[in-house]
Amino acid sequence: MAFMVLTSEYVALSGTDLSAYANKAELTVEVDEKDVTTYGSAGWKQVIGGLKSGGLAIEFKNDYAAAALDSILWPLFGTVVTFEVRPTSAVVGTSNPKWTGSVLIKELKPIQGGVGDEASQSVSFPTSGAVTRATA
Repeated sequence: MAFMVLTSEYVALSGTDLSAYANKAELTVEVDEKDVTTYGSAGWKQVIGGLKSGGLAIEFKNDYAAAALDSILWPLFGTVVTFEVRPTSAVVGTSNPKWTGSVLIKELKPIQGGVGDEASQSVSFPTSGAVTRATA
């Protein structure tokens, strides 16, 4: 078993590599639980999977310079864009899979923090449609 420390995670939105601004990314997927228990279940609950959904949470270090993070994210607000995440920025392969799909840019936090804090923002975007995993 190979263990890993995340040191060069790859994060892209709308085809733009934003890894240099991100220090945390978390992709979650889940499926609704549907109860199909009947009297024939002998007193045991039975469930099946329903609709699938997901979310992409990212923590960014803000950069307000021209052509930097703020100017990249702001035009995406309110739109559905593609995403790609992988454990490292290396080439996609069996030991470095990628997950892709689309997310709704439903929130931005261009100003967040208190006195003495670094300029950062933690955002969460719901997936829209299927999330896929690939090793090639």
